[in-house]
Amino acid sequence: MAKAAVQTKAVEASVERRPALAGRAVSAPGVKVEILPPAERISLRAPEASLAALSKALGVTLPTKPKASAAKDGRTALWLGPDEWLIIDEAGKDPLADCAKVTALHSAVGISHRNVAISVAGPAAAVTVNSGCPQDLSLEAFPVGAASRTILGKAEIVLLRTAADAFQVECWRSFSDYVFTLLSEAAGDAAN
Repeated sequence: MAKAAVQTKAVEASVERRPALAGRAVSAPGVKVEILPPAERISLRAPEASLAALSKALGVTLPTKPKASAAKDGRTALWLGPDEWLIIDEAGKDPLADCAKVTALHSAVGISHRNVAISVAGPAAAVTVNSGCPQDLSLEAFPVGAASRTILGKAEIVLLRTAADAFQVECWRSFSDYVFTLLSEAAGDAAN
C-alpha cells in the first residue's frame, strides 16, 4: 500500500485592525459628519517641571491653560487638566516614541486603539454638536483652537474646535457608533 504524501503549505496570516466606523459619513444641509482617518494618540500626564522637555521632544508647546490647544506639523496637544494632555499625531509620527526619549518625570500611554475621531463641519456644526453637548459653543465662549473634555449625550468626549464652523469629536471606540449616530440624527434635525 502506497502512502500518499501530504504537503502542507504555511499560510501567512496577517491581522489588520479595521478602523471603527471607517468610511461612514452623513451629509445634511449645512453640516457633514464623518469619521476621520486613524491617527496616533497618547494620553500624557506630567508635572509643570517636565513641560519644557516634553514640549521640545514632541515638537509642540504643551498648552497650560484650560480649553487650550496647540498644533504644529500635524501634531496637536489638547489641555485636559492641570497635568493632563491628549496628543494627536496625524502626520504618521509616533508621539509615544518621542516621549520615551525624555528623562523628565511623565507618564505617556498609547491610546490610538481606543479613540475614534469624528469631524462635524459646516454652518450647522455647532447646532449639531450642541444637540447632545451642554457646553456653550459660541465663538466667544469656545473659539477656534478651544478644547475640552465634556459629554455628548451619555458619552464622554473630547471636543476640539478646528475652525469657526468645524469640530473634532474624540470618543472611545466602544462609544463611537452611539456618538456617530447621535451626531447623524442631530445633523438631520439641524437641517430642518
